[in-house]
Amino acid sequence: MMTRGPKTKGFGLPKLLAEDLNFLITNRIPRALTTRLIGWYSHIRSPILARISIWIWKIFTPLDLSEARSTRFESLRDCFIRELIPGSRPIDPRPAVIVSPCDGIIGEYGSVALGQLFQAKGCPYSLRDLLIDPLLEQQWEGARFVTIRITSAMYHRFHAPHDGVISRIRYISGDTWNVNPIALKRIEKLFCKNERAILEMTLSGTNTPLLMVPIAAILVASIRIHCIETTFNARTKDGMSFTPNTQITKGQELGWFEHGSTILVFGPATLEIAPNLAVGSVIRMGEPLLNLQR
Repeated sequence: MMTRGPKTKGFGLPKLLAEDLNFLITNRIPRALTTRLIGWYSHIRSPILARISIWIWKIFTPLDLSEARSTRFESLRDCFIRELIPGSRPIDPRPAVIVSPCDGIIGEYGSVALGQLFQAKGCPYSLRDLLIDPLLEQQWEGARFVTIRITSAMYHRFHAPHDGVISRIRYISGDTWNVNPIALKRIEKLFCKNERAILEMTLSGTNTPLLMVPIAAILVASIRIHCIETTFNARTKDGMSFTPNTQITKGQELGWFEHGSTILVFGPATLEIAPNLAVGSVIRMGEPLLNLQR
């Protein structure tokens, strides 16, 4: 069941103050250099350093490790990509339900109209700029879309929204802007600027197409995709394309981010937005996101 997002962050910092500080700190610094440095730092194998880093992290975010499979981490990265206790995320078993692929906060949802959709209220961007593929742009005109923002404190792994096949994966290199609400309102076409992957899927039984776009963000900017055994990052060649044709089952782990970020989910116009969806609400992996019409 979805809930409203937290009103405070960390040890009681007001949400707007925390977001303003976050924007100033993460978007007014050399993003690429800082991202590489934090990526290097997060891989250092030192349990003591990891504990100190996590303690500092908790000052600024509501990090909750009560559902983590283990709370002993060899590195900060291990905490970022932590697994959960089995059964922590029940998967809606109904065949007509397409579930959320991740934990997150609903940023926006609706329909693509005249090639445009919204990253925040009043902030449009172009489907063509996002996908960099005229054929995909044509295919997904009029589609339903949902934006799910994964904060740095949340569970960072993402999963299959339904049974089906991943037919194609493409990587698009880019910047590492923060993807919090303040940045989305201030940085035009932010999702189209950042590093991202495009996962094309077909759902089993119905041949319904589905599109997932994991978008990386500042401080680590790495996207792991298990079925191709690849981690996309700043060293990855732009435009790399894979055709894995991999069978997936609803709830199956597909990959992870090494820091907070965003996933966009696109489905045909015939899909229905789950009735409990609301902008600003928290959704958990496995909960209803879209519904196939009966």
